[in-house]
Amino acid sequence: MAVQFMDVKQTANYLNMSVQWVYREAPRLGLRPYRFGAGRNAKIQFRMSEVEAWVRQQRILT
Repeated sequence: MAVQFMDVKQTANYLNMSVQWVYREAPRLGLRPYRFGAGRNAKIQFRMSEVEAWVRQQRILT
């Protein structure tokens, strides 16, 4: 099975957050970005399975 990635905009939509939040806060909170390419043409993406796992960890247990 191929590894699936989401770009920053897709990740922001999935998390219901802004693109700016994803760039600024996601790496600080444990979502590790992947960089494909170099320089200005580099593409920042997030592994879908890691984003889903991170979301599950954010669940509040009451």
